[in-house]
Amino acid sequence: MSWPHRRPFAPVHDKIPYSPIVDRLPIRWPGGAVVAVWVVPNIEHYEYLPPAGAVDPYPRTPHPDTRKYSYHDYGNRIGFWRMVEVLDRHEVPCTVSLNAAVLDHYPEVARAMIERDWEFMSHGLYNTRYLWGTSRDEELAFLHQCNRVLERHTGRHFEGLLGPNISASPRTVDLMAEVGMRYHADWVHDERPSPLLTSSGRPMVALPYSYELNDAPLLMRSHVEGPAYADRAMAQFDRLYAEACGGASDRETSRTEPGGRLMCLPLHPFAVGQPHRVRHLDRLLAHLRGHDRVWFARAGEIVEHYLAHNLEADLACQPGVAPHG
Repeated sequence: MSWPHRRPFAPVHDKIPYSPIVDRLPIRWPGGAVVAVWVVPNIEHYEYLPPAGAVDPYPRTPHPDTRKYSYHDYGNRIGFWRMVEVLDRHEVPCTVSLNAAVLDHYPEVARAMIERDWEFMSHGLYNTRYLWGTSRDEELAFLHQCNRVLERHTGRHFEGLLGPNISASPRTVDLMAEVGMRYHADWVHDERPSPLLTSSGRPMVALPYSYELNDAPLLMRSHVEGPAYADRAMAQFDRLYAEACGGASDRETSRTEPGGRLMCLPLHPFAVGQPHRVRHLDRLLAHLRGHDRVWFARAGEIVEHYLAHNLEADLACQPGVAPHG
């Protein structure tokens, strides 16, 4: 499959063409589900003494940043295991946003994730090394290095990427396609997957992550308490579920068409795995599990379904971008 590059206008963005949801054909998830939920534990390692390099976005510099380091270490020592207990209780298949070096530094954590058949999405090597300011060769080497670590532990390669600290360069998407990846999660522009254009024409998918429901900034920086965090996530789910079923309370004023929606639930064990918060994750997952038409899926499964059933139709909605294969 390839995409032509005849676009007779200056696009809003050369990777993500604008397309309103009301103009796209509805997504139909497997088994009659109306909301696909992908749960994303961020399993990370923050270096005590990171190397000099791309801009460090954290304010507590120069290093060592004992506070930041120890928060992440707490997540892998304590919070991960508390979080896993809740995820196991609700039989949640997970897509791990993984700092690949975790597999070497925390073998017990690596073994627990592999035993549960969690899918791994690249989140870089460490959460202290970014893609800003890298050259093409440096960024390509970064993608290959992360793949080598995962392959050594699992025999697999990464199919998708959430940039380390959501960092990227203008060439990131094209290099991802070059090494065989299929989806990029940095984009939070939609409530369903969408086409991601590449210079090679290789099909890629923008799979929206979530900042609105991201437990780390909500719980650690915005100081939202556990009950409010769970209430916010449940409110988002309830609205998506109602709209996808065609039964939102204000349907008469909404142009949004019924059809499948996507909800990402990002988790950080150092945040949601704290003793006073984890019960609210349990309450949230029980609420989601209490609805019949929900598809708990790994990222790869969602992407595979979208590529097979909706990519061509979505491309046909793009001005100047017509699919052919």
